[in-house]
Amino acid sequence: MNNWHALDTVDVLQRLKTDGVDGLNTTEVARRQIEIGPNELVERGRKSPWRIVWEQLTATMVIVLIVAAILSAFLGDYKDVIVILAIVALNAILGFTQEYRAERALAALKKMAVPIVRVRRSGKVQQVSARDLVPGDLVLLEAGAFVPADGRVLESVNLRIQEAALTGESEPVDKHPHRLAATNPPLGDRYNMAYMGTVVTYGRGQIILTATGMATELGAIATLMQITEREPTPLQRRLDQLGRMLAVIALVIVGVIFTLGVVRGEAVTGMFLTAVSMAVAAVPEGLPAVVTIALALGAQRMLKRRGLIRKLAAVETLGSVTVICSDKTGTLTENRMTVTVLDVAGQRIDLTSDMRTRASATINGDDHSDLLSADPALTLLLAGGALCNDAVIETTNGDQDNVHIVGDP
Repeated sequence: MNNWHALDTVDVLQRLKTDGVDGLNTTEVARRQIEIGPNELVERGRKSPWRIVWEQLTATMVIVLIVAAILSAFLGDYKDVIVILAIVALNAILGFTQEYRAERALAALKKMAVPIVRVRRSGKVQQVSARDLVPGDLVLLEAGAFVPADGRVLESVNLRIQEAALTGESEPVDKHPHRLAATNPPLGDRYNMAYMGTVVTYGRGQIILTATGMATELGAIATLMQITEREPTPLQRRLDQLGRMLAVIALVIVGVIFTLGVVRGEAVTGMFLTAVSMAVAAVPEGLPAVVTIALALGAQRMLKRRGLIRKLAAVETLGSVTVICSDKTGTLTENRMTVTVLDVAGQRIDLTSDMRTRASATINGDDHSDLLSADPALTLLLAGGALCNDAVIETTNGDQDNVHIVGDP
């Protein structure tokens, strides 16, 4: 059931079979814990490090290189063996590092859970582990507390919850216990609901849990992350095709050279070694290393532009992107918004850390009139910015180069 927002608080209590004053009793909590399970995000189908290594070593091109190394060892060319195996190891290490980081994505979600919460059970307020919560529990919230699971608001005293991690909206949302008329509003408009992983920024309140663990909205995100199939990138597909083609070519070379030599009366052993040598020479041992290094350099260049690449092959895929659609708030991750440039009526100012400090001093009444008087439009812009917010720029130990911003985002 996902229409808790459309019910009166009395109906919510009845459906969850919870006493609105005393909460659940110990016996009922134990029964629901057995029936529903712990309140935690479950990792399903996560790749083990050994599986990631195995996938790196079983790519078609890598297999071709390993076979080439074995044949080179058989021919006594140990220098080629060392070079080929070094290339295989380098490719596997870089690929494993990127893949392992991607597999750790769920760990970031699990950190959003809360270890200890205040809950009302058997008429008493207790501190329990968030893992032990069940649907129907009455949870007490206060400023600074994380919401441990999805719940319907029963009481609200100026309760405001920051939901940027779930909805992307920068402003905290005012919560109330009244039912909503809309049948299926988006998460950001469900003002009588609280969701796992969000944080209380102001006031206090009480919620009754309607979903825990993987049944929460955060759990749904975790499920989608784990069931999404990873498709090979265009570059990976082309390299795989090239590997298969080279393998076929190598086999054809071995067959043709060996057959022609035997037909001409050459020694079988000598012709076999000659054919194998030519097949090994046809394999471009340096190709995986060149591709891996090129992608790594591309990832480094992206990082300098504040774009983190988790999988090296994604660099090539990103190169094919023509349009990027971004959320309007621009607060998809950390909910931090900072003005970097002022540009009005042809007057443009880049706000370096020094300029931010001067702007703050001007707004606070200090004598930096040169900044404000630069242009009337700029004066109006800065005055409007000062009047519509309560953010303050502070320095650390008087260091003008070490500033941080305090206030509502």
